[in-house]
Amino acid sequence: MIGALVNLLRGAHVGFVLAREGALALADPTDMPPHLRLALRLGRMLERPGLGAGAARLSTALTRLGPSYVKFGQFLATRPDIVGMSAALDLEKLQDRVPPFPQGTAIRVVEAAFGKSIRELFVSFSEPVAAASIAQVHEAVVMDPDGTQRQLAVKVMRPGVRERFQRDLQVMRFMAGVVHALSPQAERLRPREVVEILARSVTMEMDFRLEAAAASELAQNTADDADFRVPRPEWELTARDVLSAEWIDGTRLHSRDEIVAAGHDPQAVGRSVIQSFLRQAIRDGFFHADMHQGNLFVDAQGRLVAVDFGIMGRLGAKERRFLAEILLGFIMRDYRRVAQVHFDAGYVPAHHSVEDFAQAIRAIGEPIHQRRADEISMAKVLTLLFDITALFDMSTRTELVMLQKTMVVVEGVARSLDPRLDMWTTAEPVVRTWITRNLGPVGRIESGAEALRTIADVVADVPDLALRLKRVLVRLDEAGTGDAHRLERFARNERRWAVWQTLALWAIAIGALVMAFR
Repeated sequence: MIGALVNLLRGAHVGFVLAREGALALADPTDMPPHLRLALRLGRMLERPGLGAGAARLSTALTRLGPSYVKFGQFLATRPDIVGMSAALDLEKLQDRVPPFPQGTAIRVVEAAFGKSIRELFVSFSEPVAAASIAQVHEAVVMDPDGTQRQLAVKVMRPGVRERFQRDLQVMRFMAGVVHALSPQAERLRPREVVEILARSVTMEMDFRLEAAAASELAQNTADDADFRVPRPEWELTARDVLSAEWIDGTRLHSRDEIVAAGHDPQAVGRSVIQSFLRQAIRDGFFHADMHQGNLFVDAQGRLVAVDFGIMGRLGAKERRFLAEILLGFIMRDYRRVAQVHFDAGYVPAHHSVEDFAQAIRAIGEPIHQRRADEISMAKVLTLLFDITALFDMSTRTELVMLQKTMVVVEGVARSLDPRLDMWTTAEPVVRTWITRNLGPVGRIESGAEALRTIADVVADVPDLALRLKRVLVRLDEAGTGDAHRLERFARNERRWAVWQTLALWAIAIGALVMAFR
């Protein structure tokens, strides 16, 4: 009870800051039930005077709320289906930068992680060169057994950060539960699931061994790619709170002029950005989901180098085929094929018409083919696509939304290097190669062999499954009427929880009003 009260007060503070900074202006009241429209109207009364227009209000509010909410905002930047495309693009600019903690503290974290003094581990260990909410980076030098010295980037966890994130995540879970209970329209957006995905993402980010593993897997997948590479993790100097990896000397993708001055072709680099991302997503099913300019370099050989592997995306075989088929369908203007792929994958409910969906897809595709490459915005295309998914009752697929948002960011990076880049022409070789390989004769033979192995495994498991089913039926028979009583108690508890959540929402609104007029 005390914990719920604490979360209620913290939730009221969050609501107050969002209202005060004008972030509630982003909410669309059109489809809200009356009680939520009233709560929104009350919240809008708290806005500070003189606020500017636009989505920057949300990023300002999240920055005020602290590092956990900055991280949440960066995560929401991958979910334009929830916050809208304009807000998502604004949140992409959130700066996860905070003052560094003292070098002495970082040294103590490193020494505790490995049980050795800093002098035993490194020849030199610099002052922090970059700092964020979770960790900061130091430049270090290590000596190999043969006497060779190498530069490393050493990422050190910020002390106390896990406890802070866990506390703030409890508040986010509470608020997501309230939204889920009080807004039926929120079911399609799965607010509680979004918070849990954030929780898993942050938990993985806070174990640097997992980030090193992600870098290692991506490096293995892309080992034969001539235009892309990943810095090698230094496993012996990596622990839960410390990540050491190869130091990258290269040119950041922030400035086209700097890339030209370094002797590189910006158009070729732009193509590499698009094609590297698509190879990772379609070919490997494991992609870097945070490919903004700050995480990309060009090395002396002209290869694209990615860093920071805290946010990664995965696609299963079905999703990879779905993506490839959709991209090829748009390229070939075969909208019936694009629509059918959605139905075959089960993303559009069967009660809708394939022809109607194809007509809606055509409304997206035809304007693309009637404009020059430099006039086509992937962001606008995806905004239309999200509108259509709502119209045809498509449930949000988190992995596909993250993929779509990453495509927008990647396109933006590539266009900053080559304003006339044709996204579709650049994507076609990667898409066609994958489809030829996986949906052609060789791919079909491999799929058939995999299906036979699956059938054989199922047949082998039939006796065990039958035994388990028998045990379940016996237990149900023994339970008798006891289950009915338990179900009735469960229903009563659920009704009680819904009432408490309604009261909680009003308490947050009233608490924000009280705080405003102190």
